[in-house]
Amino acid sequence: MVRLLVCAFLACLSLPAVADTVTGRARVSDGDSLRIGGDRIRLFGIDAPELDQDCADAAGRDWACGAWARGRLALLAEGRRVVCTVQDRDAYDRLVAICTADGADIGRAMVAQGAAVAYTRYSTRYVADQRAAARDGLGLWGGGFERPEDHRRAGEAARAGPDTGPNGCAIKGNISGSGRKLYHLPGGRGHADTRIDTDRGERWFCTEAEARAAGWRPAR
Repeated sequence: MVRLLVCAFLACLSLPAVADTVTGRARVSDGDSLRIGGDRIRLFGIDAPELDQDCADAAGRDWACGAWARGRLALLAEGRRVVCTVQDRDAYDRLVAICTADGADIGRAMVAQGAAVAYTRYSTRYVADQRAAARDGLGLWGGGFERPEDHRRAGEAARAGPDTGPNGCAIKGNISGSGRKLYHLPGGRGHADTRIDTDRGERWFCTEAEARAAGWRPAR
């Protein structure tokens, strides 16, 4: 009997916890976040342009894609009764949730119309929707745009001031764990997070030509 009780207890422990649900009238903050009452909510699995972000249209002209993305989310959620199923809590103490309005997944709608990208760092839930939007040239995919994550990193780097070596040069020549020599350009993906260890043979370069001549190749 005791053994059965222990097994039943362990089986209960193996069951997933019931997710919290937040329901109410939504107020939109930007293209991927909103508020319901006192709760700040980040939409799970998507990443939208920042409010201050510009993109390029098919003719190469700048347009305010961040403000546009917020407007698209407002059409889907602002003032409506939204149901959010909480998945996690982020570093900014926001609830990360899958939210629906009238039963329709708001995050999916944002990605499907090209107003946000699938945030594959955390989920592949909306990858198929992104492929369809990119194929049809919808929203952001109608021209050129910087990934929101890269835009945030570039902004953080600019606020932190110049990230340069002792020689005043800003291109980072990094050596990967597998021994590959890769260089990172200022503002590019990975530049802000890369630390140069000259004891390992890593170095700073002033130009791409200099980096290539020394045997380094551009990081993807």
